[in-house]
Amino acid sequence: MTLPPAASPEPVSDITHETLPADLIASAADIFDLPAIRADLFAAFTPGASEAEIRKATVKRLTEAATDGRQVIRDAFEREPFGSRRTTRSYTWLTDGLVTLAFEVATQVLHPKHNPTEGERIAVLAVGGYGRGEMAPFSDVDLLFLTPTKITAWAECVIESMLYILWDLKLKVGHSSRTVRDCVRLGAEDFTIRTAMLEARYLTGNQALAEELDRKLWSDLFEGTEREFVMAKLEERDARHGKQGQRYMVEPNVKEGKGGLRDLQSLFWIIKYVHHTDDVSQLVNKGVFLPEEYETFVQAERFLWAVRTHLHLISGRAVEQLSFDTQPEIAARMGYNDRAGRRAVEWFMQDYFRHATAVGDLTRILLTSLEADHRKAPPLLERIFKRTPDTPKGYTVTHGRLAIEDDAEFLKDPLNLLRIYEEALRTGLLIHPDAMRLIKANLNLIDDKMRNDPRAQKLFLDLLLNHGNPERALRRMNELGVLAQFIPEFAPIVAMMQFNMYHHYTVDEHTIQCLWHLSEIEHGHLKEELVVSSSILKAGVNRRVLYIALLLHDIGKGREEDHAILGARISRTVAPRLGLTKDEAETVEWLVRYHLLMSDMAQKRDIADPRTVRDFAKAVKTRERLDLLTVLTVCDIRGVGPGVWNNWKAALIRALYRQTRRALENGMEVLNRENRGEEAKKALREALYDWSPEDISKESSRHYAPYWQGLHVTGHVIMANLLRGISDDEIRMDIHLDEDRDATRVAFALQDHPGIFSRLTGALALVGANVVDARTFTTRDGYATAMFWIQDADGAPYEDVRIPRLRQMILKTLKGEVVARDAVKDKDKLKKREKAFKVPTSITFDNEGSEIFTIIEVDTRDRGGLLYDITRTLANQNIYIASAVIATYGEQVVDTFYVKDMFGLKLHSQAKRDLIEKKLRQALEEGAERAYS
Repeated sequence: MTLPPAASPEPVSDITHETLPADLIASAADIFDLPAIRADLFAAFTPGASEAEIRKATVKRLTEAATDGRQVIRDAFEREPFGSRRTTRSYTWLTDGLVTLAFEVATQVLHPKHNPTEGERIAVLAVGGYGRGEMAPFSDVDLLFLTPTKITAWAECVIESMLYILWDLKLKVGHSSRTVRDCVRLGAEDFTIRTAMLEARYLTGNQALAEELDRKLWSDLFEGTEREFVMAKLEERDARHGKQGQRYMVEPNVKEGKGGLRDLQSLFWIIKYVHHTDDVSQLVNKGVFLPEEYETFVQAERFLWAVRTHLHLISGRAVEQLSFDTQPEIAARMGYNDRAGRRAVEWFMQDYFRHATAVGDLTRILLTSLEADHRKAPPLLERIFKRTPDTPKGYTVTHGRLAIEDDAEFLKDPLNLLRIYEEALRTGLLIHPDAMRLIKANLNLIDDKMRNDPRAQKLFLDLLLNHGNPERALRRMNELGVLAQFIPEFAPIVAMMQFNMYHHYTVDEHTIQCLWHLSEIEHGHLKEELVVSSSILKAGVNRRVLYIALLLHDIGKGREEDHAILGARISRTVAPRLGLTKDEAETVEWLVRYHLLMSDMAQKRDIADPRTVRDFAKAVKTRERLDLLTVLTVCDIRGVGPGVWNNWKAALIRALYRQTRRALENGMEVLNRENRGEEAKKALREALYDWSPEDISKESSRHYAPYWQGLHVTGHVIMANLLRGISDDEIRMDIHLDEDRDATRVAFALQDHPGIFSRLTGALALVGANVVDARTFTTRDGYATAMFWIQDADGAPYEDVRIPRLRQMILKTLKGEVVARDAVKDKDKLKKREKAFKVPTSITFDNEGSEIFTIIEVDTRDRGGLLYDITRTLANQNIYIASAVIATYGEQVVDTFYVKDMFGLKLHSQAKRDLIEKKLRQALEEGAERAYS
């Protein structure tokens, strides 16, 4: 191939260092010195070089320039971690240079055309986010190759060569080749294409062709279709939010999530389409945004782009999900520190959610006003016959939303800042954005005088209690700052994120979710799923106490003090201020102080042990408190996030409630072991009606007392059948789905020997089973019986098709064909996302919580093989495990063991307990090293 005669190639494009805004994060020449790189590049081409050699030389020089430029941008950004706008412009500037030089090489060197025809004109345009000049480190490079007519062979060669160069540069290029007519036609059919072309920016090639496209788009496509475009963007936003989920999900998508960059970009698109400007500040002059709202917009854009840029740089690729493993590092890069009992990452994420909320406010203001401006009026008959809710005095209905008739009159009475939410609930109308802005701008009217006004207290209680589901009003009140202004103690938990894998929402959103669940139960929507809670509410409780307690139950979070203790102290002040009587306020304080008690008792203790129920009943004292705490507990667990509540937790809460209610109503003696043992034996005799008296007698006499209260009659029947006729060398198993508990029940019967519990947990660990509950017993004639409830890694029971493999692996392990200790080591590695979490280990011994066992509680970081490591360590210390209760909270697990020593006694010796703790910590540390390696 012969090079063109020009010794110094002429630039094809008009691109200069002034093409983009001057606010780059470093000097343009340091990022990408286009004239110098162009000269170097063309000087590197040797006469007679082949196309492959020219492309190789081009890629080599441009790769060097891109690598150097990206490093300059990265270094500057690390020095200025909030300089996001300058950084995105800098990446755009660098990309523009790469695309421009790739085009010049393709048109001047590889496929020179000295006298192109009219049809051989070509222009290269940046579209989408690249066209807007906003690029993260690994953003897509979206290009439009524009030709006047059907693409020619020459243009096809140019485009192909150019794309090969860009692909070799490892750029992720999205491209299309169209004529001006194609662009107008396709844009009319597809709003995604239309939106991308709205941001088309000329890069290189024939500029007149690009200008022609711009004129045609505005005259033939954009003008007159504003309403259509706005409605399409509204529908697109709703669909995107539905897919991405709540704004307050703790691993948000920075780009597509609610309140994320896509919502900001929607503002840009609509502003440009409707107002013909790229400058958001112009909306202040047009009266769309207030000056402070524009400042909010600027700060949110700056923050979100900084987060996205850090996310790309940390991940080394285009990642948009702000996952747990990236959050701490981004927080550190952006200068956040641990303080006031909270981690840096939690402060960072609280700022993130506050900005996301602000973006939601801004998009709602703009899009709703535009929707109103560009919505078609309904047909006359529809307007005549459509029923309008009764509009209260001082309000009007504008475009289907509740609006304020006279702003000045509205503000004369500060109670209207609460009253409007009640009217919105009563009428079923959404509040107009203009009314929201008025409220937000006048939050100072909610002062101590108003907070202590009985009328305000009544209005707030009515919002919670008297208009169906209060969730919608509370969420809007929270987003606009009304809730935190009316209850200042609520302010610290607004947008507060808890850095763990258990809580799916921020603390304030969790609270609102809990209240929604309470409303759902109260209105009979969960009668079949939540029998106990539904019956409690149907029978009647003090609703004021329950709703306020649920509103305040987590209000103490985020401080160094135990949030239940601090929350109770806060509620002592807040509850009376909300209009509750002294007795009601005391009950609220008790509920907040002990809101975790029932959950902990049910999930961390063996409720088959009479002492557990007795201690819980003594703490609760009255049936009223039991009822209130039960409903609050159910709502609290259900409000944590999707999938957290399941049949297993429901069965535990239900059993604890019924046993405690029975004890409170009939006296504690009903919990007596002997009574329960006789009742269990009677139930077994009735269930085994076809057994001979001799066999029944043998089965009834072979078990010790703890066996009879440790299992339901269903378990007793299973064990009786497994033990019937068993020989010393047999291992018998029964594996079935336990639908009532969302788990697979695995029952064992085999000859007893030391460490049997550990061997069984090792076998289950090898098949990836998570043990959620376990019971083991020894018979008088030397057999071990054990029952485990297990789930898979997704928290689901094993379906029938997987049970044969489960059975096979367990048998191999118990027979010694597979050594669990060695095999488990390969199964306890943590996933990358999970390694961000470290949980301090706590080990406690309790000799008071059970009459005959010592309770060992191990609170630590969850991982594969953990239960096996613990039980193996206890077995090596000659500790007999009677039962294990497993409570998992995301990355944290609390394993509780009811144990005796080798003589069948509690662990009274402090020296023995200290030794056991030392050995457990050693095993946990070794396991953690494997998991994090």
